[in-house]
Amino acid sequence: MPFSRRTLLGGVLGLGALGTLTACNTGPLVEYRTDSGPVQGGILRVGLTGGDAADTLDAHIPTNSADTARCVNLYEPLLRRNDDYELEYRLAESFEPNTDATVWTVVLREGLKFSDGSAITSDAVKATIARITDPDDPKNGAAMLTHVSDVVVVNDRTVNIELSAADAELDDAFSQYQMGIVPVDYDPSDPVSSGAFKLKDFVPAQSTVLERNEHHFEGPAHLDEVHLLNFSENDAMINALLSTQVDALAQLPPALAKVLRADERLRVLDSETGMWLPFTMRVDVAPFDDVRVRQAFRLAIDRQQMVDQVFSGHGFVGNDMYAVFDPAYPQDLPQREQDIAQAKQLLAEAGYPDGISVELVAAPIQSGAVEAAQVFAQQAAAAGINISIRRLDETAFWENYLEWDFALSFWYTRNFLAQTSQSTVEGAPFNETHWLDADYAAAVAAARAERDDEQRYAMIRQQQQRLYEEGGYIIWGFFNQVDAYHSYVVGLQENATGSPLGGYNFHRVWIAEVAE
Repeated sequence: MPFSRRTLLGGVLGLGALGTLTACNTGPLVEYRTDSGPVQGGILRVGLTGGDAADTLDAHIPTNSADTARCVNLYEPLLRRNDDYELEYRLAESFEPNTDATVWTVVLREGLKFSDGSAITSDAVKATIARITDPDDPKNGAAMLTHVSDVVVVNDRTVNIELSAADAELDDAFSQYQMGIVPVDYDPSDPVSSGAFKLKDFVPAQSTVLERNEHHFEGPAHLDEVHLLNFSENDAMINALLSTQVDALAQLPPALAKVLRADERLRVLDSETGMWLPFTMRVDVAPFDDVRVRQAFRLAIDRQQMVDQVFSGHGFVGNDMYAVFDPAYPQDLPQREQDIAQAKQLLAEAGYPDGISVELVAAPIQSGAVEAAQVFAQQAAAAGINISIRRLDETAFWENYLEWDFALSFWYTRNFLAQTSQSTVEGAPFNETHWLDADYAAAVAAARAERDDEQRYAMIRQQQQRLYEEGGYIIWGFFNQVDAYHSYVVGLQENATGSPLGGYNFHRVWIAEVAE
């Protein structure tokens, strides 16, 4: 079954909406008691852009932001990345490898229950892994688990995950949000939950109502319900926030951060993340099968200007390598800068002395995506690179995106090995640059098997350098996650994971009462 990478319907908010924001009447300010401890009860209404008839409740195939919000709140993984991008145990009490990292032993916490009161046991872990890796219907995380050879239930709380190839970072794979634990008889159309909330109502492309799961391992959430409300346009969503029809919004155009902060009723989360919005060059077709052309395109881009114009400065420049928060990220490689003369020379050496014309396929797959294409096209012209932009709607883009010669893409924060298994080796479900290098794949496998952290990091840095020198990505920047919420919403925090609204961790959120 083909994988899908539909993502959030985005686009940059129009000037008309900005004008509305600037001129809005905030009304009288209300004081709330936010320092007296959590309040039980209440409904949190969250606005999200995008969504369509393909919206899903499935724990293992989330694709857009609303899918992700449902997934995070309905299902718990064994581990996850916290706000500081550190691994923390969730359903697992421990998750440890043997001496050569070919067997990982999972021990579940005591007394775990699903939302229907049934026990979460080792059988559920085994069934979840089997469902994700089903060869006839592989789920989004399957590429990270291709080396799982067997899952052995030792007892109700203990599972051994046996691997055909050593993996020193298997715990990172199981920390991904699409790795939630589900029951043996799981039905995604009527899901039983392991997360902080359970399903009450779901209308694809419109709304989701979640209610508190009294059996959650951390204890019941403060909120009674969470309502996830879909909006087709950013300006409609913004107006809903200003009129208090919603309490919080996820994934706003960064240009709005300053404007929203001017409204004393609102708070803004501006999280520095490892999310990236690259240009993808297919390395197996002309003209990008020539490394000199790929290098020329990378030298034609002004990265700081891209960050300033596309992200309104809410981000930082990239260096054509992903996984910027991975401890193995090569900080010592020279920062690639715009060099028009060198770009022209490389193009001439590749057989394009008079310049080159290419088509860039773009769609509003994320806020700022289309603008990124427009800014790069303007910059590249100075190097003799004539870029014509073919703009598609989101659906048409994702239907064929692995076939585009030159296009946009979007990725959340991941470490190198997890990201590579998704995008940069043979068999990766989203190999959008068609990078199929056997030596690279073998080196990545060797790095995955290395138990010594420093040696593994050194091996990863070598392969990152290969992508830096030869790869098919133009990774020009990493952008902040900007969200907004009303001051009476308490418990949302900035985070480094790239997930909106503090990782959609609504378990810790509460609604403050009006101060007397």
